[in-house]
Amino acid sequence: MRKLLKTTVTIAAVASLILLTQSTGSAQKLPKRIHIQAQAMGTAQQLGRNAGVNLIIEEQTSPEERAGMIEAFQSNGNEGLVNALSKMHSKGRMAVIGTLGYDIKYVWQFKQPNGNILLRIVTDRALLFGEVWASTRSRDYELAGIEIMIDKHGKNHTGTLYPACRLKLNKKGVVELQLYQNAWKLVNIRRR
Repeated sequence: MRKLLKTTVTIAAVASLILLTQSTGSAQKLPKRIHIQAQAMGTAQQLGRNAGVNLIIEEQTSPEERAGMIEAFQSNGNEGLVNALSKMHSKGRMAVIGTLGYDIKYVWQFKQPNGNILLRIVTDRALLFGEVWASTRSRDYELAGIEIMIDKHGKNHTGTLYPACRLKLNKKGVVELQLYQNAWKLVNIRRR
């Protein structure tokens, strides 16, 4: 149960894609809250595990905040990005069923040519006491992310949860997403 809680409480979006995708948009409260319910299903080593997930999104990240995150990553790498996220105000709330949940720090919507909406969410991952006390390797993975493709017809939503990850520049200067454990598949996604 503790591992399941650790894995699923830290939901957010693929942080590397934030830095790789350029888009324009205005920071504002959304006209209507986005409320999403989903079931997170473990893959590979976590196969057979699952948990209910609730997302409530009230506003989108401003272009200025997004630019600040990119600048923080370029100057101080993953640590700079984590520090920038920790200073941002909440854009919404994420919770695994039965837990208090966490604030969502980064939300960006990308409208697709076919009318679908790609929703990316990132937050700084709350480390558990045991991780910090034992100085486990998981402490190095301070971000969590989630990516959801919202189908314009409302039927075939898909998504992925990255419970513990970090960003790194490879030798070619390309941003890579490194995962502490496998990504979780989001199923039964419902937008309310």
